[in-house]
Amino acid sequence: MKNYWAICAGLCVVLAFGSCKSKESAYRKAYDKAQAKEAVSNNNETDYENTPVVTPFVDTPVTNTESDATENVSVRSENLTVVNGSGLKAYSVVVGSFSVKSNAENLVSRLRSQGYDAQLAYNASRDMYRVVASTFGDKSSAVQSRTRLRDTYPDAWLLYYGK
Repeated sequence: MKNYWAICAGLCVVLAFGSCKSKESAYRKAYDKAQAKEAVSNNNETDYENTPVVTPFVDTPVTNTESDATENVSVRSENLTVVNGSGLKAYSVVVGSFSVKSNAENLVSRLRSQGYDAQLAYNASRDMYRVVASTFGDKSSAVQSRTRLRDTYPDAWLLYYGK
């Protein structure tokens, strides 16, 4: 009986080691298949480096891009009452809107300490305080100021104050 168990154990060990052999051949086949597929796709691609680029000549009139950029900027119009400041001109740059007056006043004082002629205006219909960083008579100057202020205040927008 011991011989029978020894033969069975030996047979199991042989089968176990025989089935654990490396699957390198399967990996090698998959690698070779991928290499062949890549080589075929490389042969089918057009050689774009040697293809000349032809750009057609189109004669277009030169336009003033600065004024075009200014014309495309959106402007909001609101009825405001100046609470604190010297008065608003036609175009103003608004950098903050607050429902709490003290928060708006804090931003006004911070802007003034940075050299801006900041003003506080109140929109009664929306019950909001608008913090105006700068105000201008023309739209292009207001757009330039808004662009500079957007580095610090990304939500800055233009206000048209028609009085």
